[in-house]
Amino acid sequence: MISYLIRRTGLSLVIVALVIVALFLMIHLIPGDPVSIALGPRATPEAEARFIEKMKLDRPIYVQLATFFGNLLTGDLGRDIFTDRPVLDLVLAQLPNTVILAVASLGWAIVIGIPLGCFSAAHPNSAADRITGILSVGTIAVPSFVVSIYALLLLAIELRWFPVIGINDESGLWAQLRFLTLPAFAVGLGWVGYLARIVRASMLEVLGENHVRAATAFGLPKRKIVYNYALRVAILPTITLIGVGFGGLLSGAVFAEIIFTRPGLGKLIFDMVEARNFPVVQGAVLITALLYVFALLATDVLAAFFDPRMRQKLS
Repeated sequence: MISYLIRRTGLSLVIVALVIVALFLMIHLIPGDPVSIALGPRATPEAEARFIEKMKLDRPIYVQLATFFGNLLTGDLGRDIFTDRPVLDLVLAQLPNTVILAVASLGWAIVIGIPLGCFSAAHPNSAADRITGILSVGTIAVPSFVVSIYALLLLAIELRWFPVIGINDESGLWAQLRFLTLPAFAVGLGWVGYLARIVRASMLEVLGENHVRAATAFGLPKRKIVYNYALRVAILPTITLIGVGFGGLLSGAVFAEIIFTRPGLGKLIFDMVEARNFPVVQGAVLITALLYVFALLATDVLAAFFDPRMRQKLS
């Protein structure tokens, strides 16, 4: 298990390094002059020269990239062009909001999606199974930004059940949950369908295995067979999907944070791309990629831990 963990961690670090290189190259292909955007059209040549020297824009791209990697080893992600604050401080200030949104979105999707998939697998080809399938595919097909817009218009503006925009840091837990509900609903809705479909498919496969048939022959209650025996095996592919889902929710949170004007990494990246604030964009995307990659690593390790076949293979 230790050797497997080391290999997976090494592969994750390689993926993060490739993400950094790709991001660095794409940022330099974005149209627009960062010097004129940062300093304005009336900047003097001397001010532009100082800015170029400070940001090391006069060096070749490969030198800038090597410098960025060197600074990264010391925890230095650069400094904000406009405020001269450390990028790491800006990113860490917004990170909890995005993580809370992603966890809340995935959490309610798990609570609804897994039991829905189990129920559908326990009643295959029934009317309830067909209705569940239609609802699952429907939630998958609707993009999160469409759900965000209609949830905002209907539940917040028309019915006034929830706050319209922003986040409330000063009030109690209930007020914070009210601000979180609509974004979490919009981001997590599609994953209810994903989880329900994969749990159903996995459950149907497990329900046909010999040990489940033996439990049925002994007269055990169907509910106990589904949730106590079959689900333990069928949940393994779902664990991997949850890791992918967490990374997908981080990217889906961008639309929700913009539409609901909610602070977070997504809105920070969007604003900084518009301002051509390259250091902040690099730092925020790097932290997002790290969260995504290590979420996949954690789910791989959990799947290997819960699967006895994998444990035997790795031992």
